[in-house]
Amino acid sequence: MTTFDDRERAFEAKYSRDEEMAFRMTARRNKLVGQWAAEKMKLTAEETDAYARAVVHADFEEAGDDDVVRKLVGDLTAAGIEIDDADVRAVIEEKMVEARRQLMTEL
Repeated sequence: MTTFDDRERAFEAKYSRDEEMAFRMTARRNKLVGQWAAEKMKLTAEETDAYARAVVHADFEEAGDDDVVRKLVGDLTAAGIEIDDADVRAVIEEKMVEARRQLMTEL
């Protein structure tokens, strides 16, 4: 029974680490996407930091990336930048790769 319990704890610990890493990657990705959008909107450094945090917080509204896409498309369009969902989703994918790379180098 001890071996089974040890295995179960190991799987639970791995799952927990994997979920934490996925959360950190998504948060980092959203920050990077927020910085990208802020640059497009020509925001100041302080505004860029605040906007990147707002994009990270927007992801907590619902599951998936739709809430982030809606925020970015809405804000960029309001700033007079022509963009659509597909463009934003492409940037999200690109920034996920960058976020993963950044987090892996930190480990």
